[in-house]
Amino acid sequence: MFWQGEAVKLRQQLQYLQQSHRQLLGEELFGLNINDLNKLETQLETSLKGVRIKKEQAFYDDVKELHRKESLVDHENKELHKKLNFLLQEHAELQHKAYELHRDNNGLHGHVSLQLSQPQQQENYLPTEAMTLGLQLNF
Repeated sequence: MFWQGEAVKLRQQLQYLQQSHRQLLGEELFGLNINDLNKLETQLETSLKGVRIKKEQAFYDDVKELHRKESLVDHENKELHKKLNFLLQEHAELQHKAYELHRDNNGLHGHVSLQLSQPQQQENYLPTEAMTLGLQLNF
């Protein structure tokens, strides 16, 4: 007897929830009076505010993460510019030395050309700072 009563209550609750769900979807509103419609509207607005707050928080978190990534990329870019400027300066100095060496050995008759070559593949991992670039002297 007790369980039959519980089953009836649960069926009624299920029917009420299904009816409420349909009403929230804008269906089966024909039996509602003004007060019920106002309550439904308030409930929908409250739910919509919650959704907007969650959406705004997700956007805020995404923007914050993108700013963090932008900062990391900017820092890496600055470091790469420093390394590039250092290598360009080193290249210019080596080219000048090679020119001087060639001039001292052969007079001013030859042509000196320096080219950067790819770094040699190494089996051990070396940090970027330890990587060296090879230079070729072409006379």
